Amino acid sequence: MVLRQNILITGASSGLGEGMARQFAARGRNLALCARRTERLEKLAAELTAAHPGIKVVTRTLDVTDHDRVFAVFEEFRAELGSLDRVIVNAGLGKGQRVGTGRFDANRQTLEVNFVAAAAQIEAAAGIFREQGAGHLAVISSFSALRPFPGNLTAYAASKAGISAFVDGTRIELKRRGIAVTDVRPGYIESEMNDRIGRNPLLAKADTGARALAKAIEAEPRRAYVPAWPWVPLSAVMRVVPAALLRKFA
Repeated sequence: MVLRQNILITGASSGLGEGMARQFAARGRNLALCARRTERLEKLAAELTAAHPGIKVVTRTLDVTDHDRVFAVFEEFRAELGSLDRVIVNAGLGKGQRVGTGRFDANRQTLEVNFVAAAAQIEAAAGIFREQGAGHLAVISSFSALRPFPGNLTAYAASKAGISAFVDGTRIELKRRGIAVTDVRPGYIESEMNDRIGRNPLLAKADTGARALAKAIEAEPRRAYVPAWPWVPLSAVMRVVPAALLRKFA
């Protein structure tokens, strides 16, 4: 396993991004953290460096829909740390609404953040890795990338299916250059995005989910369902579930 010392995580001020930052800090990795909420980022950075004095944590304010700024911030991080060994594209949005109910604004924003903005982050990371001749790109997609879903998940699932396809193409493109690419598909993990799920036997605790994500990313597979139980077996079931039953998963 290759040691990836300098790790960039987008959307790191809360949820899965914050959880992964804590996990990698505990492993002694240097972190480049960015998100829109600067105050929360700075608080997290101070906490991590106090708990793990041997690491370096740098932060930037970043709205990933500002595509030019994405490229600039990634380059700033590389300059400050000396290299970027792994980029985790994590920033995302779960704001979709039922199609045809007058909320195209919410569905458009979900698609723009989860697909177009994620593609910008992938482009920025891939450009740096090409120049370095090495790196690992991990993109946080979703279990919902497997199938189309109805209701409030329609735009969200479509955005995740789209970015997973983009990741697969990127992997094929970069493999011959020695750059690893992982499509990470979490199931239900406690986070701000999943607050609306409520009580659900499939919902993993935040700490459990963050540990599982870090472990899966460290292994650098082409695709990872996280946590492995129950989402790996469910991924096989989901491929054959009749469309009429998908509403239960939504």
